[in-house]
Amino acid sequence: MTLLLFAIIFKVINIQYVQGDKYRQISKDLTQKPFTIYANKGNVYAADGNLLATSMSKFTIRMDVMSVDGEIFDRDVTSLSKSLSNFLGKSSSYYEQKLRNARKLKNRYLLIAKNVGYNDYVKMKQFPIFKLGVFKGGFIAEQKTVRAHPIGKIAERTIGYHDQRGEAGIEGAYADYMKGIDGSRLKQKIGKGQWKPINNVNENEPVDGYDVITTIDVNIQDITHHALLKQLEYFEADHGCAVVMETATGKIKAISNLGRTKEGKYYEKRNYAVWESHEPGSTFKLASLMAALEDKVIDTSTVVDTEKGRIFIHGKKVEDSERNGYGKISAARVFEVSSNVGIVKLIRKHYDDKPEKFIKHLENYGLTEKIGLKIKGEGKPFIPTPKNRKRWYGTSLEWMAWGYGVSVTPLQTLMLYNAVANDGVMVKPRFISELRKENITKEVFDVEVLNPQIASPETIKKMKKVMENVVIRGTGDNIYSSDFSMAGKTGTAKKFISKKTITRYGDTLPVGYSNKLYVASFAGFFPVDKPKYSCIVVIHEPNKKKGYYGATVAAPVFKEIAQKIYTSTPVQREIVPDDFDPNMIKDSYADNTKNVDGKKVPNVRGMPAMDAISLLENVGLKVKVKGVGKVKKQSIKKGSPVKKGATIILNLS
Repeated sequence: MTLLLFAIIFKVINIQYVQGDKYRQISKDLTQKPFTIYANKGNVYAADGNLLATSMSKFTIRMDVMSVDGEIFDRDVTSLSKSLSNFLGKSSSYYEQKLRNARKLKNRYLLIAKNVGYNDYVKMKQFPIFKLGVFKGGFIAEQKTVRAHPIGKIAERTIGYHDQRGEAGIEGAYADYMKGIDGSRLKQKIGKGQWKPINNVNENEPVDGYDVITTIDVNIQDITHHALLKQLEYFEADHGCAVVMETATGKIKAISNLGRTKEGKYYEKRNYAVWESHEPGSTFKLASLMAALEDKVIDTSTVVDTEKGRIFIHGKKVEDSERNGYGKISAARVFEVSSNVGIVKLIRKHYDDKPEKFIKHLENYGLTEKIGLKIKGEGKPFIPTPKNRKRWYGTSLEWMAWGYGVSVTPLQTLMLYNAVANDGVMVKPRFISELRKENITKEVFDVEVLNPQIASPETIKKMKKVMENVVIRGTGDNIYSSDFSMAGKTGTAKKFISKKTITRYGDTLPVGYSNKLYVASFAGFFPVDKPKYSCIVVIHEPNKKKGYYGATVAAPVFKEIAQKIYTSTPVQREIVPDDFDPNMIKDSYADNTKNVDGKKVPNVRGMPAMDAISLLENVGLKVKVKGVGKVKKQSIKKGSPVKKGATIILNLS
């Protein structure tokens, strides 16, 4: 008995003092544990500072009714119920009954509200009882972070995400910079799988991630999105994309990718411009003609016989959209009218026995490999070569010449067209300009030159001219404007059907190139003399009954984008009278500016946009313009003190 007593005493001492720390830690681990407080991702900004994506804190508000002193609870529960009623909408009697029932049931984790914003969370903290804090007022606030896009769904696929869905777009590409460092908060188990914060503050505060400054211009993005959307809706197309790129820098100023739902609505379904590698059709003729000009095997004046618009190569037909052909025309004219027969005969004559030389040019143009974008999901191009005998056929060279049997992404095509606009300098398309931390620049992304000269200045000059003539007198003459200059190339390609398909119109399509499903495109740049932007528009599967040619379907989108970017006011042609007095202009301008002293905002209502912009910028204001024409309304009233750097918005009509 004595031995048993000593054994028990020894065990108690051993547990209490020798292994006490161990068992106390086990008990603590069972009742306390740290919970992750996720860091706010960095924000995504447009080039002009507009917020494209941001993290927002949302709170779930709960209450530990048992931590409140009984006297305080009875005294203030009615006041708290009224505050909750005013704030959350239900009656005060509803909340008072809910709180009293929770008290009876000894509920230490009563749900009050979900998805509460930060400002509302701050207000609720000051409610009766709640303002006493966690331990005396039972106020429990659980924080979570959600992602929000302030400008809505526009450019959603390019902005992207990095979450349970995976990684996409800019957020996926730059996740390591944007995600920040998570914090932690210690919580105590209070029964039934519920945990309550131990302290009022987090044990480790989260550190926010870097902000990403994109190259996107919100105004150009809005123009591009709506121009593409309007055309997709009219032609009932399956999907499409449009991209605007700054010529000298490669900055993507706008990118819209819209796919069709079963209900006929359009949304940012996939990043088609980056992902979708497809047969481009006639926009590829730029590469074909440029290669032949660079090798000096032809000149723009070289004559080719397009015969009657139809030839056969190894039993395969090549034909022009012009039924009887174009007869004998120059190589330049072949490009302008997009003669399939003409370009095929030129390339076949000079490269049939040395296709590798032609393909070498395609490599030089960046068409044989991925661009190497940081954004995930870039489509892989395909250019057949004689080395790959399984994919090289007797017609491969000729089919390449007019954009079949090859596969490239819209962004690759745009990069090539942009290089021509940029005097032969090929720059890499880019979506990011810099990374910032607490408004301090941490990393800058500069222009990246992929090829300093894709062709000689002489060849580039000729290509620019024939592209300009496409719009003036070729397949793109329907978008010609005497008010501003554009250059480019139309493209129309039949879609290849790899397996028997039934279209949404009920048509059954056999395997092979379809006579019912087309891809319409237009790529080019503007203005012609000093190109500022290049642009590509690609639209898949328009309703053939409404139109399917690149000139009809895609080119008008290009024009609308170019026109709205390039000109803010229509050019007025006026006949100057014989008795015109130039002093009238000076007097008129003086009337508008006589009260401008640089200290007060001038009245610009009724003025042409360009005059108003000049006047306002001269007094130190930043100007944003909405609409076209003369100033109808100004956001800062005339006579208001000028705050240097402030933004004034002008509504035009």
